[in-house]
Amino acid sequence: MRRNLFTKLALAFLALLLCVLVAVDFFADRAIRRDYERTGFEQLQAIAQLAQANPPELSALPPEKPEEAAALETWVQHIAASGARVTVVTAEGMVLADSQSDPQTMENHAARPEILQAFAEGSGRSIRHSATLHRDLVYLAVRQGPKAGPVGKKYVLRFALPVETVGQLLWPFRKSLWLASGLILLLAGLVVVAVSRKFSDRIERLTAFSQRVAEGDFRAQASDGTGDALDVLSDSLNQTATRLDKTIRTLTEERNLSSAILGSMVEGVLVVNAAERVVFANRSFAEILGMGVPPQTGSGLVECVRQTELIEAVHKVLGGEPRVEAEIVTGTLRQHYFAATVASVRTTGTDGAVLVLHDITDLRKLERVRRDFVANVSHEFRTPLTAIQGFAETLLAGAMDDPQNRGRFLEIIVEHSRRLARLTEDLLMLSKMDADRLDFETRRIPVGPFIESCMETAQPRARDKDLRLSVNQPTKIPDIAGDRRRLTEVLQNLLDNAIQYTPAGGQIMVSAEVSGSEVVFTVSDTGIGIPQAEQPRIFERFYRVDVARSREVGGTGLGLAISKHLVEGHGGRIWVESEIGQGAQFHFSVPIFDAERMTPRGGGRSSAA
Repeated sequence: MRRNLFTKLALAFLALLLCVLVAVDFFADRAIRRDYERTGFEQLQAIAQLAQANPPELSALPPEKPEEAAALETWVQHIAASGARVTVVTAEGMVLADSQSDPQTMENHAARPEILQAFAEGSGRSIRHSATLHRDLVYLAVRQGPKAGPVGKKYVLRFALPVETVGQLLWPFRKSLWLASGLILLLAGLVVVAVSRKFSDRIERLTAFSQRVAEGDFRAQASDGTGDALDVLSDSLNQTATRLDKTIRTLTEERNLSSAILGSMVEGVLVVNAAERVVFANRSFAEILGMGVPPQTGSGLVECVRQTELIEAVHKVLGGEPRVEAEIVTGTLRQHYFAATVASVRTTGTDGAVLVLHDITDLRKLERVRRDFVANVSHEFRTPLTAIQGFAETLLAGAMDDPQNRGRFLEIIVEHSRRLARLTEDLLMLSKMDADRLDFETRRIPVGPFIESCMETAQPRARDKDLRLSVNQPTKIPDIAGDRRRLTEVLQNLLDNAIQYTPAGGQIMVSAEVSGSEVVFTVSDTGIGIPQAEQPRIFERFYRVDVARSREVGGTGLGLAISKHLVEGHGGRIWVESEIGQGAQFHFSVPIFDAERMTPRGGGRSSAA
């Protein structure tokens, strides 16, 4: 520990010192560079003032007379005697003269920043790398010639000084700085060794004291009397040891109290150890699983728990998972649902799991009612929405230009739109049926158009599932009497169920035939079929055939119940014939239209004559 503490202190000190040195070096470099650049510009400004006091006399740019060119070269060399590089540049960027290079070999200077600034503002400056001399220079450019005169009379005098390498100027400072820093590091290291050694000894004593407390020896540690943070820590550890001693003496009482509380809980509680042996079980747990009396401590888990879900959940928790949730069902005639939560229990020297069973029977009943309600509403709304969307897309896809089918499609869309608006009222239908207050708008309904309308609505879904729809009816069949909207719901519901439970590639057929004073409609499919034991109950409200018997999903359970009430309200009846794997045939009858009475033969109620 002593070596570790010393290493951490030394590394922290060295890192801090290096950061300070790097910061000092960085800011010193920037300060010296700015100062040097400022001095360079001041020197160039003085040279520029001297040059502007005696500018070269030029009658044309570039000089046309040889004596003017020679005079310009002489003037440039005279000014360059001050140590600065002198360049004369025209407004077009052509170099007329330069004190250090041949103007003929120099490129156009019109894009140089100091040149542009000088022509625009009268003077310009920059610090950049010279492509001609291959070194960094400080540039100052001043404009010559009349400000408002012709461009041919304007030119720029540019002066430049080399920028000395800042590293060369900083090297003596850096050498002294690092030498002093090394001495400081050496002295500070010696101090750190001494201080860290003293701290390490005190920390080792505190470590030994904490180990004694962990082993159950709660005797107090003598104070060093220094009053620093370690001394305060020593006092805190003494107080902690005293409190632990008091806490351990009360653990037995608290454990007994916890056992009493768990024993009086309504929820079933079971605690097992890592060997899957019972440590504790309350009476509620035994009553839930029908044991009579709680299992004895030390008995095996499989001896008292028969539910495989609970056993697997306990195995997962003992295998490393912190928490597992499951659900079990007890009873046969009156089933009860329990939410099982298995959590890991990790204490000193032992591991285990605690199992809690919470009665959620009422919650599951409410969820089932809510789920059935949502499923029914979704089922009822899907058909008109599908019809509206399908025929609207058909019109948009080009059928709008087909006068033969356009009106019929729009009529179907309007019909289903109105049906969709009335679907919310259908949720009250079952209660009205029970109160015998369901009214029908009895009208004369041609059988052919009635079946064709429903088939067109179901065709998109059937096509999506690769199903073939067909109609089988006599050429001449009498009209029926009833509420077209209600009967459409019946036939459409039967078609939807047939499409839903028929595998891809199957066939669905709608037929109609006269039977006495009734017309019997039949919807046949080649689907999965319905078990004989389930057929008497499929027309009950919210009843669904076991989902496991259907390859995909079960029915909603409400559509057939509504269909049954609607058919019976018209004075007809509905029934089913089916075998597993052989498809199903749903039949319902509707009275034939009576032209004299405008009511169904069979006693159905009518709201209009």
